[in-house]
Amino acid sequence: MRLLTLLFCALAGAAAAQDYPSKPVRVLVPYGPGGATDIIARIVAAKLTESMGQSFVVENRQGANGNIALEAAAKAAPDGYTLLVGNVSTNAINETTYAQQLTIRPSRDLVGITKLVEVPHIVVAKAAFPASNIAELIALAKKQPGKINYTSAGLGSYPHLDMEKFMKAAGLDMVHVPYKGGAPALADVMGGQVMGMFGNLPEQLAAIRGGKTRALAVSTLRRTPLLPDVPTVAESGYPGFEVTVWYGVVTQSAVPKPILARLGATLLRTLNLPEMKARLAESTIEAEPGTPEQFAAFIASETAKWAKVVKDAAIPKQ
Repeated sequence: MRLLTLLFCALAGAAAAQDYPSKPVRVLVPYGPGGATDIIARIVAAKLTESMGQSFVVENRQGANGNIALEAAAKAAPDGYTLLVGNVSTNAINETTYAQQLTIRPSRDLVGITKLVEVPHIVVAKAAFPASNIAELIALAKKQPGKINYTSAGLGSYPHLDMEKFMKAAGLDMVHVPYKGGAPALADVMGGQVMGMFGNLPEQLAAIRGGKTRALAVSTLRRTPLLPDVPTVAESGYPGFEVTVWYGVVTQSAVPKPILARLGATLLRTLNLPEMKARLAESTIEAEPGTPEQFAAFIASETAKWAKVVKDAAIPKQ
């Protein structure tokens, strides 16, 4: 009987995949319009609409450091009609930092379809800050322990943990001033209220080029061609230091495997299109697609990695 049940479920899933999608698909974004996650989601949703013959509709469900959208995706019907464009915060870090608040477990209740992109991070400072590179920042911070502040998109957010990881590597003591989102954090860096921050390169580029902030270092192992004169943290005395933010598509873990496979194959094909790569490059983003299996393994490794950073930084669980 069990074998017949499994066979029936497999056949039903295969039949559902042949018809999928037969109605519009929701694409949840855990943050507000205009940020990197939203930009990426809209580019990808437009291409999926084109290639799959149904509307993929972006829905911004911001709040609680991404947890509102995260829980909505995990509790959705397991039919493939609710997707989430998640990132390192929602699908790796939040499992540790928000363990007491979440009513779901991302690693158990959600499954990866594909990683979409990885985005460089950059250390920026207010324009009037008396340091023009990482070495000068470190020298100032060591002379004034506990006096220099920095900001982030929120307690336990990936920009916060990036700085915690950097401070541990450099032996620094700086004060964290959390904001509710990257946009207000950047606004106060530009306004001079806080020293600086780690941030997504696409979101920081206009302020850097406009002279409203100063780029101190990029967090990738290689310099970015968009700012070729800005050194990396690694070449500034911390070999191997690298932090980026990744984004990917996930859905409810009980979605039939044939639907996951179809979505995965379509996304992989779409992200490898030359015009898609060019469109993402316009926003300083590079596609990093892979299979569902590769993405699942990657999320597991990232969850373990950032759990250690949270523990080392003694960040209280929310």
